[in-house]
Amino acid sequence: MSLTAQHWLKQLHALDLKKPIKIMNVCGGHERAITMAGLRGVLPTMIELIPGPGCPVCICPEEAIYAAIQLAIQEKLRVVAFGDMLRVPVNVGKQEIRSLEQAKAHGGKIYPIASPMEAVQIALQHPDETVIFFVAGFETTTAPVATLLAQGVPDNLLILLAARLTYPAVKMLLDTGEAKFNALIAPGHVATVMGSEEWQFVVTEHQMPVAVAGFTTESLLAAIYSVIRQQLENNIFLDNCYPQLVSTHGNPTAKKYLAETMQVVDATWRGIGKIANSGFVLKNSKLDVKSHFFDYSQEARKYAGTMPPGCECAQVVLGKIYPNQCPLYGAACTPRTPIGPCMVSDEGACRIWWSGGVRTGRFNFLR
Repeated sequence: MSLTAQHWLKQLHALDLKKPIKIMNVCGGHERAITMAGLRGVLPTMIELIPGPGCPVCICPEEAIYAAIQLAIQEKLRVVAFGDMLRVPVNVGKQEIRSLEQAKAHGGKIYPIASPMEAVQIALQHPDETVIFFVAGFETTTAPVATLLAQGVPDNLLILLAARLTYPAVKMLLDTGEAKFNALIAPGHVATVMGSEEWQFVVTEHQMPVAVAGFTTESLLAAIYSVIRQQLENNIFLDNCYPQLVSTHGNPTAKKYLAETMQVVDATWRGIGKIANSGFVLKNSKLDVKSHFFDYSQEARKYAGTMPPGCECAQVVLGKIYPNQCPLYGAACTPRTPIGPCMVSDEGACRIWWSGGVRTGRFNFLR
């Protein structure tokens, strides 16, 4: 019988905390569960939960979105992408097309999908046309795409790949000394694919408590309790609080297909810059849209690759500020009129906080 959320809350309130502990939760799904359950309001005041770089939509290179728009408008190609990507704005003038959603409204053949198989189905339905599958996501999304590629796709389906790995951003923060946290909750869905061992570096290289968590309140509270106990007892290790799905080595089949079809390279994160070993490129260049059409992602534009002017999404993603500390939050930037990508995606911290009822930037939760 699993322990209840009430049990873990009692255990947390019984801890003898002498000073604040700042815990980063990497995953957007974790942040959504934390916010919607109101955990920040019931935890001891010494515990601070900081949302981290767990939103693939938020860090997807701006130039890749721009390229997808141009492929639809300039080349008249069919473009399919996961739904959240359609509303993310790029950095162009107000009179220009700023998102895939706007491109669709201007006649672009753009289709939101929820599964890689839908991309295949659309390609099969239009055998005389080239279909571009714009792939943005972390390991959980990328692994099914890799499986699809390994098993074979229609000849008219090409890939615009903007997939990223999760852990390198955390590694970059820790290696550079820019981390604003002293314990880590690692993402359960990523660990399901890649294995909990991927997060061992946090312990080995930085002597920081880390626990893998699932998405229930119980699992999250267990992970929070674990990392605090580790710090209090000076017994630092990698804990797995999601054993139902997460193993040490992950999913061998998924990892096999990733290795067969993609290569890990240094990659750009929007507003952050290049992070070592954080992205994927296709091993089969024939599947890459850049081998067949003009590479619009390389065009020099004034704000190419950056967040929109005034947008602090990158600082939110890196856990350096809370969403409502961005000057645009709740003013110019809302879910109805998003300026930055963090207000677009259901995994973006700004969108999550807004949905959770934080509507102004007056409160400073960072201590």
